[in-house]
Amino acid sequence: MLYIASILELLRFLIGGGILIYASYTDIKTRRAPNTLWIIMISSGLVILILQYLTYGFGLQTVYLVFIPIMIGLMYMFFQLRIIFGGADTKALMSIAILTPFWPDHIFNPPWISPLPFSWVVFSNSIVLFLAIPISLLIYNFYRGDRIFPHCLLGYRMDIEKAKNSFVWPLEKIVDGKRKLRYTSHIADPAENWELFERHGIKKIWVTPKIPFMIPLLLGFISTFLIGDILFFLTHLFL
Repeated sequence: MLYIASILELLRFLIGGGILIYASYTDIKTRRAPNTLWIIMISSGLVILILQYLTYGFGLQTVYLVFIPIMIGLMYMFFQLRIIFGGADTKALMSIAILTPFWPDHIFNPPWISPLPFSWVVFSNSIVLFLAIPISLLIYNFYRGDRIFPHCLLGYRMDIEKAKNSFVWPLEKIVDGKRKLRYTSHIADPAENWELFERHGIKKIWVTPKIPFMIPLLLGFISTFLIGDILFFLTHLFL
């Protein structure tokens, strides 16, 4: 039974990690992830759940099955409230709830296990890792000598011509002929902004990258298997 449990746990990690790696790749290239990926993840998750039930059962972790529909409902609500912007990100989190409802305790033994469901911790770890992006941007901009706050925490400077063909949003806007920081990244028509800057003779502006959340989600998935609940650890560390 222990051997079967280890195999199923490894399958959950490999299937989830493999699909999220491919989804991250397509998200970077096209800002899309095929729905087929989530169908495969959900189908695999259901098959593994059935195999687990027929071989060694769910034991004390049975309670976590309740959180599968709860997580699916929460992710749908977050998407409707625009807490999660991407449809693919929402589908990925829903699929993860089915594929990995339990904490690993055979091959993987994360040291920071919390009482929260595994799939929720994948989401929270992803948020924590996503918040590390401003630190990376700060280091990058300081290296380049671009030390204007708060711009250097939110993006980097780029040529207008290059920005037109890149996955970025302008971090600046022109108001009454003056350049000002834009605090909202989502705009209706970025093309109009590029043209406006060009009409004012501006060739280089601050932009913020359209970083796919699929990448932090992949890292959150792997980190939850390997180390556990980052937020839970930080809370206990500083409180």
